Amino acid sequence: MSTTDRPVRVRFCPSPTGSPHVGLARTALFNWAFARHHGGTIVFRMEDTDRERSTQESYDAILDLWRWLGLTWDEGIEVGGPHGPYKQSERGDIYADALVRLRDSSYTYECFCKNEEVDARRKAAGSKMMGYDGFCRELTPEQRAAFEADGRAPVVRFRMPDGSITWTDLVRGDITFETENVPDYTLCRANGDPLYTLVNPVDDALMEITHVLRGEDILSSTPRQIALYAALVELGIAKFTPEFGHLPYVMGQGNKKLSKRDPEAHALAYRDQGFLPEGLLNYLALLGWAISGDRDIFSLEEMVEAFDIGDVNPNPARFDLKKADAINASHMRLLSIDDITHRALPFLKAAGVVSDPVSDADAQLLELAMPLVAERINKLTEAAPMLDFLFVADADFTRHDELDAAGRDVVKAAYDALSAIDGWSTAAIDEALRAKLVDELGLKPRHAFGPVRIAISGRKISPPLFESLELLGRDRSIARLRDAMSD
Repeated sequence: MSTTDRPVRVRFCPSPTGSPHVGLARTALFNWAFARHHGGTIVFRMEDTDRERSTQESYDAILDLWRWLGLTWDEGIEVGGPHGPYKQSERGDIYADALVRLRDSSYTYECFCKNEEVDARRKAAGSKMMGYDGFCRELTPEQRAAFEADGRAPVVRFRMPDGSITWTDLVRGDITFETENVPDYTLCRANGDPLYTLVNPVDDALMEITHVLRGEDILSSTPRQIALYAALVELGIAKFTPEFGHLPYVMGQGNKKLSKRDPEAHALAYRDQGFLPEGLLNYLALLGWAISGDRDIFSLEEMVEAFDIGDVNPNPARFDLKKADAINASHMRLLSIDDITHRALPFLKAAGVVSDPVSDADAQLLELAMPLVAERINKLTEAAPMLDFLFVADADFTRHDELDAAGRDVVKAAYDALSAIDGWSTAAIDEALRAKLVDELGLKPRHAFGPVRIAISGRKISPPLFESLELLGRDRSIARLRDAMSD
């Protein structure tokens, strides 16, 4: 029976070893969209059998990432379900049982070889084929006894069948491997601890995963797993072999695979940099897929509606940080002022721009100020440096950009003009400054208002100047102009 006739079941199965990679997030997104498109089930398990490298910090970071991105799951970690436990570190008895059943079958054999012995035989034979050479496939009783007398503990190897293995990849079409080029592989360590080569397929089998969508870097292991699935089905451990789809590499600079060492590879860093989850997910979706030929901006709901795994491009996709920024900026433009304010608030609190909890005075000023910057910020982190001049105490105000002598002369003229007006409104400020700096002094607007902007906000880039002056208030504005004149 084809898995296409079964209800779709896919899995997230990250390993908690280091910071979550954007490639991992892209793979999770494609699995999520595929399952949601087909009304299927998403299973989230944690592949934490690497005791030396697995950390609680990484475990928590993966959960934080999934929650921030909104990639929900239906069964597994923190949710439960009929196929638990969902941490591999808690499934040791399950793997031990599968290993016993495999050891008792003709699909495996015990291997006593040391790595250096395999290397020596390869060199002596002049073979260029990497991997195990099958030496222990047919040991005589005498050879086995000699190894045991030497105190060697065997590993269990899977016996690859003769011939070829072909599958129809959901992304790449028909793929064939000649098994003579796929060496017998180890299922467990000599101490009995199971390896990824065993636990991953056993988990997929027992959790009845119908479709395995994963990175291209694991493609070479697929013929081994398909052969193992045949054994698991024969032994009654698996009901069927899942369908496989191998997603394209995510490339970094210089057309090299994006590695964990590349700063743009760390998925959670985008949250900390003020990306919207919608923006990052939209960009990740473009790393191998498109909703149409002339459209880059779409929602997660639109992706689910349109997603077809057969439309994924098998060619490597290059991660372009500038395009990611642009996609995120487009999603910022789609948010309401209230939504931007709500999302920016944690960053404003962290930067000390507003109090935590937010005071009534800060809340009122923020409500007036956010409309001035909402169209100017492309990431949530940009709100703090744009708005801090309005909230900072006068004693703590600093100018990040300097004024030259000509600039201070402009500020002096602005001080004179604004000191003389009666009302303090955007319109009155606009009229007074234009009359003094543009009409009377003959300055171009950029030269006229730039120094005033630095004097008031401390930066060359700020919210609209006249509105900013009104929000800052007459007394504070005049005081800042006066201070800037004397620098």
